[in-house]
Amino acid sequence: MTTFFLARHGETIWHAEHRYAGNSDVALTRHGLGQAAALGAWAADAHLDAIVASPLSRARRSAAPAIETTGLELRLDDRLVEIDFGDAEGLTPDEIAERFPAEWTAFCEAPASNPLPGGEAGRTGIARALPVLDELVAEFPDGRVLIVAHATLIRLMFCELAGMDPDGYRDLLPVLGNCNLTTIVYPWATESRAAHHPRIRLLGFDVPASRAG
Repeated sequence: MTTFFLARHGETIWHAEHRYAGNSDVALTRHGLGQAAALGAWAADAHLDAIVASPLSRARRSAAPAIETTGLELRLDDRLVEIDFGDAEGLTPDEIAERFPAEWTAFCEAPASNPLPGGEAGRTGIARALPVLDELVAEFPDGRVLIVAHATLIRLMFCELAGMDPDGYRDLLPVLGNCNLTTIVYPWATESRAAHHPRIRLLGFDVPASRAG
């Protein structure tokens, strides 16, 4: 089976201010660069077969130290970009609630199904991103793959793969640390069990790179 290490990018200038950063290209902070360096140090001994990242600069820059320590080629995939938050890009939760009260309420109640104004539904993001994992499983059936992407997309994919309702991702998984690792073995369920069991085995969730084995 394929082992995936799912890592959120490092801290950005917007995330430090609690602003929604979806498909906007936002730079890492100095702290975020340090988090990326820690991820690279972990990767040096992780025996990875591939490193795949979202093309947004915060993900590419977060993956760069791991590329340096492993000598692997960085593979970019557009399907791993963050959920598009539309007109809410760059706004804080309070600002979104003030400008779009009805849409914000609907989003909070079912965030995977109800996109923010002009944005992308979380379920749409799941549908575009999961084939990336399927393709990597076919390419690396017994491999170890680091994916550097984004907090909302990772949480949505995790819920879908774990057999949980993606609309509950904000309550179930409220925080995903920058450059922390979520480790899954995929796929786990056989065809006969797939209807009642998750597709993955969870080996670690939101573990700081400095503590990951």
